[in-house]
Amino acid sequence: MTPHLSHDRYQRGAARLADVDGPAGLAVVEGLAKSFPDFARYIVEFPFGDIYAREGLGLRERELATVAALCALGNAPPQLRVHVHAALHVGCTPVEVVEVVMQMAVYAGFPAALNGLAVVREVFAEAGIPLPLA
Repeated sequence: MTPHLSHDRYQRGAARLADVDGPAGLAVVEGLAKSFPDFARYIVEFPFGDIYAREGLGLRERELATVAALCALGNAPPQLRVHVHAALHVGCTPVEVVEVVMQMAVYAGFPAALNGLAVVREVFAEAGIPLPLA
């Protein structure tokens, strides 16, 4: 890959990361870059520059899918926290976020859903968002 193409890929990824997570996402990458610059660049270029920038799904759908996947993994609470914030940032409603995590009880098991709901509760509390009680 030529340096020019890599620069374009990075720029596209940085713009998409800002769309998804606002300044918080770029701050995380900048902090990571102080210790692991190559990995920070990979995070910007691959998921955000290549995948999130694709047509076919909007940012809302991509974030709901990401929340579901991270919840199902069951071993990524910090990343789930970031993507719950991002889902809200791109316009997902609190009800949608809760429903996606509850759906994971069927496919990933109750422990994964319970742990995911604990993260959702924390994120909502930090943001002053009441829990949708349905």
